[in-house]
Amino acid sequence: MRRLTAFLLFFLFGVPAAALGHASVTTWHNDVARTGQNLLETRLTPASLRAGGFRKLCGRPVDGQIYAQPLYAPRVATRGGPRDLVFVATEHDSVYAFDADCRAHGPVWKTSFLGAGVTTMPCTSRAQPQCDTTIISPEHGVTATPVIDLGRDTLYVAAQSVEGGVYRQKLHALDLRTGRELADSPVTIEATAPGNAAKRFDSREAFQRGGLLLLGGVVYIPFASNDSASGWMIGYDAATLARRRVFCVTPTGNLGGIWSGGAGPAVDAGGSIYVATGNGTFDPTQGGPNFGMSVLRLAERDGALTVGDYFSPSDEASLSRRDLDLGSGGIMLLPDQPGAHPHEAIIGFKTGTLFLLDRDGLGHENTAKAVQHFVANPQGFYSTAAFWRGDVYLAGVSGRLTQWRLENGLFPPRATHESASLFSYPGATPSISSNGQSNGIVWAIDTAGRVQGGPPAVLRAYDADDVSVELYGSNAAGSRDAAGPGVKFSVPTIADGRVFVGTQSELDIYGLSR
Repeated sequence: MRRLTAFLLFFLFGVPAAALGHASVTTWHNDVARTGQNLLETRLTPASLRAGGFRKLCGRPVDGQIYAQPLYAPRVATRGGPRDLVFVATEHDSVYAFDADCRAHGPVWKTSFLGAGVTTMPCTSRAQPQCDTTIISPEHGVTATPVIDLGRDTLYVAAQSVEGGVYRQKLHALDLRTGRELADSPVTIEATAPGNAAKRFDSREAFQRGGLLLLGGVVYIPFASNDSASGWMIGYDAATLARRRVFCVTPTGNLGGIWSGGAGPAVDAGGSIYVATGNGTFDPTQGGPNFGMSVLRLAERDGALTVGDYFSPSDEASLSRRDLDLGSGGIMLLPDQPGAHPHEAIIGFKTGTLFLLDRDGLGHENTAKAVQHFVANPQGFYSTAAFWRGDVYLAGVSGRLTQWRLENGLFPPRATHESASLFSYPGATPSISSNGQSNGIVWAIDTAGRVQGGPPAVLRAYDADDVSVELYGSNAAGSRDAAGPGVKFSVPTIADGRVFVGTQSELDIYGLSR
């Protein structure tokens, strides 16, 4: 009943599930619709930022790059008493819990998945197709955003390692209070494709970038691949870590990775899961089971995940040949809209085209079935939209932060407002803080080059009523507020008067000076 109430509050009134309790951020982009909203922020307002008291409070060094979005839980019962904790995971296969108020110089706890004969996956040579050596180097460990189950005091983390020369993908369940592995944790991720036992999950080639999803007591993990391996979605029981669901994007083909620029799968009020896939085999129009270059609505049927509906552009084959992934960015689900299409989804992809889709009928392989489609950023999208109070916010590659005021569930002919500042590759996924329907702020991170050891990331804040008004930039105060070097797909986390930014070398915590 509580889960149903959460969905109704969100889709009827724009209130995220987190609003049923205290201000916690337990999943990628704040809620399972992936709107990026935190409607419980009372301390950070446009007025408080204009007053000049907002600054970097501290930086906490870590042992590897932080690609995962920081997560936050207040009043966690640690050994030292209740603390507000922020959790970060690194490419060195470590998970940290830090005091969110900067009161402790070191971590409250740290857990490493490495040990005797266990290392991270090396990523130092272009000859390794599963590596992205220009960005995530010299190692792959934890890339995707974990997920928290506050009811179980559990943090779920997907990690890659090499054990005695064997590549492993594992799901870990950690005690939120101590960082200790729970019973039956970790579990090695293994699967065969439903309907094709010859297609097996390949731990070496699989790449886990999309955020984890917790839904109905199951932890879902999406996978892609830099080589020819298929995309997957594999679900594990949150209580026992037993495997419960397996979906292969291309069970008789290749590729179709679920990349999504780090975004987690989105979920609607009925519990259907939405993912977007990259280039790969596509043949449902011929009765086949392969869904590369598609937006998929997945639903459980007889204990299995199956495709309930899909959308693919009419020029899917051409896009796929040119590696112009539809799944380069994440899907954001809008709350109910007035007009002819009350249930809508938004996704932008590598061509810079933005699709507004009707979730009640995605349209199959037919671009004309999209509610709207237009080029919103010519350089492309590797990011996910945010939503607040009737407005959609987007920041594409080398583009400005744009604000679009929906009218009867439709985009206007041009952006309502846009920022003066540009966001370098790969653009930015904005997040929103507000006190209900007032004092909205749009936060975004300019990764400013995002190469190893590159320039500092730049945290920016804008007035959500008009994003042409920039309220704060971490580069405006010299070295005082400088963050660590930028990380691709970095998303800020805002909670209880603080903003958390993951970088290549440290977690940076911003807030109002006391």
